[in-house]
Amino acid sequence: MNFNIKYISKFSLAMLLLGGTMTSCTKNFEDYNKNNIGLTDEDLKGDGQDLVLFLKNAQMSIYNFSGAGDPNSYQVQQNLNADVFSGYFMSPTPFNSGQNNLNYAMVNGWNGEPFKVLYLNVIKSIEKLKSNGLAETYPALWGSALVIKVEAASRVTDIYGPIPYSKVGTSNTVPYDKQSDVYAAFFKELDEAVTALKSYKADSPMAAKIDQIDLVFPNTDNQVRFANWLKIANSLRLRLAMRLVKVDAALAKTQAEKALDPTNGGVLESNTENFKITIPADGTYSNPLWFISKNWADTRINATLSSYMTGLNDPRISKYMAPVIKDATTTAFAGKYIGIRAGADGIEKDKYQKLSALNTEGTTPTFVATTAPVLMTAAEVYFLRAEAALRGWNNAGGTAQSLYEKGVETSFTQWGVTSGLSTYLNDNTSKAAAYKDPFNAKNNANSPSALTIKWNEGATNEEKLERIITQKWLAIFPEGQEAWSEFRRTGYPRLFPVVVNNSGGLIDTKIQIRRLPFPQNEYNTNAAEVQSAISLLGGPDNGGTRLWWDVNKGNF
Repeated sequence: MNFNIKYISKFSLAMLLLGGTMTSCTKNFEDYNKNNIGLTDEDLKGDGQDLVLFLKNAQMSIYNFSGAGDPNSYQVQQNLNADVFSGYFMSPTPFNSGQNNLNYAMVNGWNGEPFKVLYLNVIKSIEKLKSNGLAETYPALWGSALVIKVEAASRVTDIYGPIPYSKVGTSNTVPYDKQSDVYAAFFKELDEAVTALKSYKADSPMAAKIDQIDLVFPNTDNQVRFANWLKIANSLRLRLAMRLVKVDAALAKTQAEKALDPTNGGVLESNTENFKITIPADGTYSNPLWFISKNWADTRINATLSSYMTGLNDPRISKYMAPVIKDATTTAFAGKYIGIRAGADGIEKDKYQKLSALNTEGTTPTFVATTAPVLMTAAEVYFLRAEAALRGWNNAGGTAQSLYEKGVETSFTQWGVTSGLSTYLNDNTSKAAAYKDPFNAKNNANSPSALTIKWNEGATNEEKLERIITQKWLAIFPEGQEAWSEFRRTGYPRLFPVVVNNSGGLIDTKIQIRRLPFPQNEYNTNAAEVQSAISLLGGPDNGGTRLWWDVNKGNF
């Protein structure tokens, strides 16, 4: 295993701030109010380097880069849960003697990392900046910090359900908020962010080191920068609004129409506006997904993704993944795109690491050490707008079909695919392929879906939604957290279930995993509040319990 988790005390201040803490589930809210990182309030004022460090830390911890060539925090934060549960990746490594989250034998030591990273790396940094007057000194910059906070926290509540939010930092025992209240807080914070971002003018004061601070739009004119951040804020509101469509349709519609109202600043429409975190050029950090795939061979493409992309003749496939490399054991299937079933039977690393990996090789690899992790794209927003149009909401800016097709087109452009778009969009026969495991027939499966690509205006709304969500899933790769959340919300795309289910009956194989259990450290240090959180959750603290917005009913 590659989980040599380090303790905070082993790192310098700069490493703590930029790379994020990498303790394994040792977070304690008792430390939240303490200035235990060596900075005074005075250090955080003005244009000082510490402003740069704190805001960098918050941005880089949404999708935790870790540091010093050691991305094991990200590996547990996302790659060994949502990236697999979304149908994007699967590990060829049989961690914990083959008993682990990937076959629903939940590992306590893995389940706390998203929680820890949010509070120690993101919220702590942003709250410290707030207490030192960032909102008053540089309102637009504070607006972008709020967007970062909501982006990071929304991912975590969508992993666990209830989380501490409204009273974090107020006491040593921190109460959890029910998820509906957390979402209400998100919308309120996005209101504040939008107001602050709209306030930026050409002569507004701004931190001198803004290009070091802003890893999303570095080296950008400030008016363009904050106009883009405003679009991200509105796009994030649209994403979160859509999440609520089954549980509170009225609120979902209200917030979505607010996000889409052009007088509020617009949403992402171009790939130049995509929400991605630039990797600092000092050589200390690398794209953690690239690192895990290339250097550790701990992640490979999921069979669901390879089956959809091969069956649909998707021209993006060579951008996403590498074909099986030929050697003495792979001659019969070398050159093909073959992934690994989630929860596969009989995983052996020396065999399965030879199957399709992230495209990190060849003369034109898509993923390299400096590839910026992408958190939200214009393509995703076009698909959100397509769903809004399908639901008859205002301000979508087009028909469901036109926005669906624009989403595919924008994704092709993002990935540098310059031909085949028309053929792809007009394909009404291709469907996801059946899966054949070259090493173990127990993992074989029939095609997960008979859905085709071409829009069918005469189809039911449910079929239209499946088409929208399936193409959105293909477009937002490799962002597994959002893909897993949308799968749970809609049931789409249709994913291969795990082959081996070691949950002991706690997680239904057909329904698939719905959440992560609360961190063990919270039971150890905040036990009474965790018990209250379980009551708010409305079911047992296991991977089979649905979140508040994950309602077991049809999409229409």
